[in-house]
Amino acid sequence: MGDLIIKNVTKQFGSFVALKDVSLTLEVNKIYGLLGRNGAGKSTLLNVITNKLFPEAGEVTLGGQNVQENDEAQRNIYCMSEQNLYPDKMKVKDVFKWSAGFYPNFDLEYANILAEKFQLPLNKTVKSLSTGYGSIYKIIVALSCHAPILLFDEPVLGLDAYHRDLFYKELLANYSKHPKTIVISTHLIEEASDLIEKVVIIKEGTVILDEDTETLLAKGYTVSGPAKRVDDYIADKEVIGLESLGGLKTAYILGKVNKQELPSGLESSKLDLQKIFIQLTNV
Repeated sequence: MGDLIIKNVTKQFGSFVALKDVSLTLEVNKIYGLLGRNGAGKSTLLNVITNKLFPEAGEVTLGGQNVQENDEAQRNIYCMSEQNLYPDKMKVKDVFKWSAGFYPNFDLEYANILAEKFQLPLNKTVKSLSTGYGSIYKIIVALSCHAPILLFDEPVLGLDAYHRDLFYKELLANYSKHPKTIVISTHLIEEASDLIEKVVIIKEGTVILDEDTETLLAKGYTVSGPAKRVDDYIADKEVIGLESLGGLKTAYILGKVNKQELPSGLESSKLDLQKIFIQLTNV
């Protein structure tokens, strides 16, 4: 199928520029975390990819084909979002049947198995579902369509802890059996971090980071302790953020820690993905 390539995409809403010259390559069979604060442009980017919005400049191609107004290309992309694309009065079991008409690889048997696992009532209408079960039926459709590219925009909205854990497990099982490109746009970074192979961070419509998760996490560490000692230690370091509480301070640093050179009274720890995100997107 080939990579999904976003090239110099700009999208405006009136005078507001939601995406600014965004270029990004989503590689085949990788799991991406698309991270950004509210209004950063994540949903806009996913809507451009899926032809729901048209950019003022730039293009999106899949395997060399422009995805804009291209039914063949769009059949290979499925986006789960907060928006409901099915009639409110349609029953869940009929949603599955109709989805099979749009996605030739849709696995109805698998969808019914997932519905049983998630305890999703098939005879209920879309409108009658709670917020959590509204997310669940969309998750099941996404996983069952077996599209080569799956985009998830806040997939666990309204889900309790049990169902969120079940979603992550089923997503990994699905990916292992049917490798595909997956993009997860979520605010629950800590929960999804173990799944994410590559991280893309958007800030104010611009991609500020695009990197392998393992490489990124190996780059940083935190140092904490008495404020004066922390200040002395970080004088020649690349600091991406600071936090203070009373006489104590924590510094978030990009670079390699040498614990043998760490002054007494200071402690170091690894940076996790959520901390890196918070510091890089902090105003």
